[in-house]
Amino acid sequence: MTAVAETIPLFPRRRLLGSASGGATSIRRGGRADVASSRPYHPGDPLRAIDWKSSARLSSARNRDEFIVRERFAEEMPTVVLVVDRRPEMALYDDGLPWLSKPAAMRAAARILSASAVAQRALVAYVDDTTWEPPRAQASVWSTTLEQRVDDYLGGEFAAPDDTVQRSLEFLGDVRGSVPLGSFIFVLSDFIAPTPIRAWAHVVDHGWDVVPVIVQDPVWEQSFPQIDGVLVSLADARGGGTRRVRLDADEVAARRAENEARLAALRSGFLRLDLDPVLLSDDTEAAVHGTLLAWTHTRSGGKVRR
Repeated sequence: MTAVAETIPLFPRRRLLGSASGGATSIRRGGRADVASSRPYHPGDPLRAIDWKSSARLSSARNRDEFIVRERFAEEMPTVVLVVDRRPEMALYDDGLPWLSKPAAMRAAARILSASAVAQRALVAYVDDTTWEPPRAQASVWSTTLEQRVDDYLGGEFAAPDDTVQRSLEFLGDVRGSVPLGSFIFVLSDFIAPTPIRAWAHVVDHGWDVVPVIVQDPVWEQSFPQIDGVLVSLADARGGGTRRVRLDADEVAARRAENEARLAALRSGFLRLDLDPVLLSDDTEAAVHGTLLAWTHTRSGGKVRR
């Protein structure tokens, strides 16, 4: 697999702010993108900015020469920030088990999102409980070593505390001068350890485009299998080892209801914050790409808020 084999279009929900060298639309006027407004001509304005048809109509109506200039939104360079949850629970199922491997799903998502950013001339940044990789202007740094960088960041030990997502979001607030208005903030986690609403509200208030990427196993976390009467081994993510339990039908039903209600509440909570989450239930790169592609197609069908 090549580093840029799979990409998705990134549609910002708000106009961006940054330097005029990227592939998205900005709130800063100038350039050749969408029309922002019209105004009278001022000495020094470039002739190419004059709206000749509107100027002719206004000149005819006023019986004197009048010139109208169109101001346009510049094309800008956004930033894509990857926020990764490295709690021990995020490494609970390894690649050898038949269930969702969260590290594999996050690696696939990180590769696709980073490659998509590079393809759209965006900056890329990364943060977890121990690492802050600030936005890089040199796209070639990411495009030539993307897969290795993602593997380096998402390899190693998963030992972050339960509030790691909250800490990462607060850290981004502390370095918000490095993360421009309108940047994408993709937060990769199972979100089973809850993050306070105020942490999300603060990050939204910074004017960023926050996207929670929910990484949960569809069998054991989004629901629960019908294993009543079966002796099963449950792993302890933090203490290590396993314990063997046998659940009855009522306990199985209770766990299933609890897991389904938790996911429903999580998604509705994000929607109340005006965030559009992504749910990853498969760790193969093709499945992750398909899920992200479906998400971005849904987003592109809506109106871009200004």
